[in-house]
Amino acid sequence: MEFSHELIMPNEDLPFKMFLFEGACGNYFRDKHWHRSVEIFAVFEGSLDFYLNREVHPLRSGEFMLVNSNEIHSIDAGSRNCTVVLQIPLKTFEKYYTAEQFIRFTHDRCEKDAEVMELIRDMYTTYCEKQCGYEMKVVSRYYMLLYLLVSVYRESEVSQDMLKANKRLGALSMITNYMKENYRADLSLDSLAEVFGYSPAYLSKMLKKYAGINYKAYLQSIRLEYAYQELVNTDHTISSIAMDHGFASSKAFTRAFQARYGMSPSEYRR
Repeated sequence: MEFSHELIMPNEDLPFKMFLFEGACGNYFRDKHWHRSVEIFAVFEGSLDFYLNREVHPLRSGEFMLVNSNEIHSIDAGSRNCTVVLQIPLKTFEKYYTAEQFIRFTHDRCEKDAEVMELIRDMYTTYCEKQCGYEMKVVSRYYMLLYLLVSVYRESEVSQDMLKANKRLGALSMITNYMKENYRADLSLDSLAEVFGYSPAYLSKMLKKYAGINYKAYLQSIRLEYAYQELVNTDHTISSIAMDHGFASSKAFTRAFQARYGMSPSEYRR
């Protein structure tokens, strides 16, 4: 079975990522994928079907789904919806791990569900309005949310099967995190394999099986994500952005950007 690894980058002004689900218009399916971050899907309008551990969880307005680190999931949004997504870095919970780099939250409904939804609504509304001091208000609600997660939703007992599955995908997460931290360098498959004690062939096979992409394409996707952020948030030249983010030339950056976004970087910036 193959599933893809999702690359996650926090909002520039927050310690986590928060955004509207891309399937808001309906007729949308996000195939099986996983990531190291803990994720919350909060449905405020409409509905969607959430697939987790081979089980379907219908989500209706006022309901949310907690996705654990390295938990494989997919989403079917057949109709219009308004869903806010939060992606929280796993290291946020390092003081509350129940095993090595492992924490698990329940998928069951709890008495604090309505409070969680209200916190997320307030966070997203405040973030969109961006009035003076909005970052402090959003972060204050965020820490209240984290408190509820560790005090109400955290599971203290986990099975060995869960730990094994997490360890397998966790090992790959360590590799992909290393790639994100060193993507600017001339990072070859051979050098990466040496860092983690694998043969290049085994590492290549591992990436293809669990990340659903080959090494070169995954490294380029990381470079493109960071270059995109600089393109839309600064006035730096396209040439300097390409060089700063590991592309061989501005032409190589433009080709990769065109393939992903359907237009050149200069066109997208305009």
